[in-house]
Amino acid sequence: MSDDGNGNGSDPTILTKTRTRSQRPPLYKVMLLNDDYTPMEFVVHILERFFGLNHAQAFEIMLTVHKKGLAVVGVFSFEVAETKVAQVMDFARRHQHPLQCTMEKE
Repeated sequence: MSDDGNGNGSDPTILTKTRTRSQRPPLYKVMLLNDDYTPMEFVVHILERFFGLNHAQAFEIMLTVHKKGLAVVGVFSFEVAETKVAQVMDFARRHQHPLQCTMEKE
């Protein structure tokens, strides 16, 4: 290090450190769509089982699906959203219900 004569060690070379910011992964909305055949109790059960909602929350979302035709159930990373959709669709098919669950980029 060089001395500027005042006892302060100063270096004419300035070092800069470049920081790279990683972007957050895109998020995806998981939505349930209304149909005229799937029982409301089954939809509540799906919301409780696969989305971890309590009964009151699940009931409110089920009513939104019923009244508005669809509702966002949650927002997740791509992999989690894809898994939730697959789980719901598989469970509905195994119980012979036409319930539809989709995802779209937020």
